[in-house]
Amino acid sequence: MARLTEESKNRNEAAIRAAMERILQGDLPPGGKADLKTLAILAGVTRTGFYPKKNRDGTARPGAYQYLAEEFERRLEALRDAGEIVDPRLAQIERLRAQNAEFKERIIARDEKIAQLTEFRTLAISRLAAQHDEIERLRRQVAEGRTVRLLSGTADRIGGGNSERP
Repeated sequence: MARLTEESKNRNEAAIRAAMERILQGDLPPGGKADLKTLAILAGVTRTGFYPKKNRDGTARPGAYQYLAEEFERRLEALRDAGEIVDPRLAQIERLRAQNAEFKERIIARDEKIAQLTEFRTLAISRLAAQHDEIERLRRQVAEGRTVRLLSGTADRIGGGNSERP
């Protein structure tokens, strides 16, 4: 494999730095992420330059652009620590998570309200049924000619009250 010339290495470094700035500003290509793979694609270089290499004797040596990969990771982490989300997909995920939590809270509140209203409706229907039964019983009593007694104070509330009572 041919060695990189100093000129091509400088050109690649400039392309990597330009791609790094683009990614860190959130300008990602469709389907791209804020990662080394996208950085390599945008810069037009292979990813292998971002990782350490092994010499023939087994010792490790840094990749040609490993220092740029480390700088990229540091800057990306600093942005994340500052609360900035570079990757629009991650921002969308965070927004959807927050929205989902809000929807869950709203559903719980509505379920509680529905339970209260259902309980109120059941109580109201049972009271109406009891009142209806009482009215029917009183109508039957009147129809049978039995005496219906008014309770004290009831006549005044009904509107047919006589202030003089025996």
